[in-house]
Amino acid sequence: MKKLQLLALAVLLASTLTSCKEHYSDGEKVGTLIEFAKSGLIWDSWDGRLNMTQTGMNTAGEPFEFSFDNDRTGQDSLINLMQQAQVEGWKIKIKYHRVMGWNWFENRGRSDYFVDDVVVLDKNFANIMRQQGGGGRVVDTVYVVIDKAELRQHMAK
Repeated sequence: MKKLQLLALAVLLASTLTSCKEHYSDGEKVGTLIEFAKSGLIWDSWDGRLNMTQTGMNTAGEPFEFSFDNDRTGQDSLINLMQQAQVEGWKIKIKYHRVMGWNWFENRGRSDYFVDDVVVLDKNFANIMRQQGGGGRVVDTVYVVIDKAELRQHMAK
């Protein structure tokens, strides 16, 4: 019985270790950065969150979380580009790959989605006023109050 348990444990361990994959999936996400910072208790890593957009509008759902791989060198120019994109509100496309099983201790980054490349799509995405000469004014303010009781009466009719 003990040999069977040890054999089952060995098979489980072997399948777990061999199922790990560096490029589990590859993809692209488009949006604006809502968070990008270097953090970590033991291993510092650059991590961020992307508010994904579709045709210029925010999409529903959770932001896309990503990291820069600590095991990879030569990413300084991409990190600087990301910092500037966050400050300026640029719309960007992040090309990434996902690892499966190779980041158990988060020593490579906080997430399992690692940035391969960054492309700036629109530098004026969040800065419409810059395109129109930098000036703007408030024309009117409207407050809407919804009375639930009145809404129920209207829906009952």
